[in-house]
Amino acid sequence: MKIFETNSYEETQKIAADFADTLKGGEVIAMYGDLGAGKTAFTQGLAKALGIKQHVTSPTFTIVNEYEGRLMLYHFDVYRIADPEEMYEIGYDEYIESDGVCIIEWAELIEDILPDEYIKVTILKNDEKGDNYRTVSFENIRK
Repeated sequence: MKIFETNSYEETQKIAADFADTLKGGEVIAMYGDLGAGKTAFTQGLAKALGIKQHVTSPTFTIVNEYEGRLMLYHFDVYRIADPEEMYEIGYDEYIESDGVCIIEWAELIEDILPDEYIKVTILKNDEKGDNYRTVSFENIRK
């Protein structure tokens, strides 16, 4: 597991940008972290590093947004999913099996249907160390 500390939105985006440089396509990134932890900020930094020009927002109501850059980026927000099976109605398996990068906010809600291999990114706040302090950890998961 790799763990990084960040003290600003910009630093979180830099960590994501450095991570984006390692992506080749086909990766699934499962994001974990409380509301306001910085999951979308991380995704924005990743998208920018992939050459995506559009403004990246969390797809809370649409569930998935698609962005074209060096690699296709499929940005999921599954916060409103009541049952993981709902994901298949939007073509989840096609996204997961594509050559693009899938990043899934609130991945713990669909953990049962995550692929056998994925990258777990956890962003944690620690208010005792400051309002903007975060730890960002990366872990390769193999079921």
